[in-house]
Amino acid sequence: MTEHPNVAQTNPARAEQASSNHRQPSPAHDFPRLASKAFVEAWPSAFLAAERAADRDPYGYAALSNVIDRSLHASVAHLTGGLSPAAMAGAYWDWAAHLATAPGKQMQLAEKAMRKTWRFANYAWRCTLQPNAAPCIEPLPQDKRFSGEAWRRWPYALLYQGFLLNQQWWHNATTGIGGVTKQHENVVEFASRQLLDMFSPSNFLLTNPEALQRTLETGGVNLVYGLQNFLEDMERRAGGKRPVGAEAFVPGQNVAITPGKVIYRNRLIELIQYAPATETVRPEPVLITPAWIMKYYILDLSPHNSLVRFLTGQGFTVFMISWRNPSAEDRDLDMEAYRRLGVMAALDVISHLMPDRKIHAAGYCLGGTLLAIAAAAMARDNDERLKSVTLLAAQTDFTEAGELTLFVNESQLDFLEDLMWEHGFLDSKEMAGAFQLLRSNDLVWSYALKSYLMGEREPMTDMMAWNADATRMPYKMHSEYLRRLFLNNDLAEGRLRANGGAVALNDIRAPIFAVGTERDHVAPWRSIYKIHLLADTEITFLLTSGGHNAGIVSAPATKRGDYRFTNRVDGEHYAAPDEWVKIASVREGSWWPEWSDWLAARSGASVAPPAMAEALCDAPGTYVLQS
Repeated sequence: MTEHPNVAQTNPARAEQASSNHRQPSPAHDFPRLASKAFVEAWPSAFLAAERAADRDPYGYAALSNVIDRSLHASVAHLTGGLSPAAMAGAYWDWAAHLATAPGKQMQLAEKAMRKTWRFANYAWRCTLQPNAAPCIEPLPQDKRFSGEAWRRWPYALLYQGFLLNQQWWHNATTGIGGVTKQHENVVEFASRQLLDMFSPSNFLLTNPEALQRTLETGGVNLVYGLQNFLEDMERRAGGKRPVGAEAFVPGQNVAITPGKVIYRNRLIELIQYAPATETVRPEPVLITPAWIMKYYILDLSPHNSLVRFLTGQGFTVFMISWRNPSAEDRDLDMEAYRRLGVMAALDVISHLMPDRKIHAAGYCLGGTLLAIAAAAMARDNDERLKSVTLLAAQTDFTEAGELTLFVNESQLDFLEDLMWEHGFLDSKEMAGAFQLLRSNDLVWSYALKSYLMGEREPMTDMMAWNADATRMPYKMHSEYLRRLFLNNDLAEGRLRANGGAVALNDIRAPIFAVGTERDHVAPWRSIYKIHLLADTEITFLLTSGGHNAGIVSAPATKRGDYRFTNRVDGEHYAAPDEWVKIASVREGSWWPEWSDWLAARSGASVAPPAMAEALCDAPGTYVLQS
């Protein structure tokens, strides 16, 4: 009998395929199982992602929260003059917490209080025996409140001596406590001094012998005049008007009248070219960059104290930047815009007018800092148009930037940024208030004493009128300036960028002429002196008497003041500031001729004056008149 073969026997390949199909189901049949497996594996991560998304604040809600916070801070800032209550509270808490855990310091303060009480009692006893007894404590050299002879008489001598002893004790109580940060110590000491100064016996009629004597002499008329002065000042401040007498000084009429033309204008600057005052001039022009916190005519005040007029009289072709007074629409102008539209735009215009001629660049205050940044960026990019760089009261290292650093920390800057965010700029009132705090005895209390108690108006001067003609600061630029320079010191430490790259002052090869002033509370001269540690070029450093403004505006005609200077060349060793004071040459009079000679020594032979460029309008231009 014959057997019939089956499929497996007759077709092995088909049998294998059939077997394989039987073992592996098709994808369509397996989809539910695979989908279930994928879901099981993926659901924890999906759940976590959904949880994170639910936890994330919606954009609109976050924006609203930010607006609420910033609006509150801005409202409070209007009441505090821009000072952060949180920053002040943090400083006092740091001081109080460390003092509370310092029993040794407490014992020392108690012992000082006992000794000062004994000194005061001893002085009071001597006053009963000797009407002109020697005081037990002398005021600081800059404190002129009690210099009058009337303060030597009883009982006023006791009042001011007790005040000075109390002031000295509080200085001891707020300083020298271990663990308190240096800035917090400075803030507490400064704030305590301001509070004590409010209660100085010189501020009140019954405790001020000079004011009482004036009242008796005039039959009280001085108090009537004082009340009138007070009401007039309040009315002017409420209306945003300038101080009494400032209207007598108008740019283009009796200040800022050096002949010149506005030859260029953009959204940020007007560039003024001044007419030559001599038959020949030095071939290298001088470009001056003032600070944008002030009107430029501090350097072109009245004819007798105009630095611009002095330079043109010495045979220099002078150009001046006049900054526009920014408004809310300029809130996003940053430091790079000021460099590009300010210094660099002016240099480009001058180079176009006077090709193949190098330029002496000078900058004052913030303008000097901006010029230093621009000069470093130019040196990095092999732009050799600068013949020299002059820095007038301008800082490049901000680690010791004076009492202004009292207002620079993260809390204070965040608070100030919220104030600027509201308007798009920092108003001149806030800036003026900060500077008045730094010199409250001179700018607040002495003014109040003379105007309100004595009933006398101090005559307005050109510099006082200029000081009242303040400008605004754009939100973004001022925020960057305070954070990147004052807070983080980016320029000195190589983190600042300009024109797409980092800038370093040691790239500058043009010689530098740096000027500091002895009593500068804005840019202390020891801070300015640090240019020696940052720049690797020839540096002439000059220290003049006076303050931030009066020291720079030092016309030869005044015949007052003195200065000292040295010139550091390659290979010379660094001298510390206190050592430098001992070795520097001292000369009497204005420093302007010294600078003029320095510029002339680095200039070519005199040539015919260049032609005046096509003018947009006469100097002082339009931007300087903006309020």
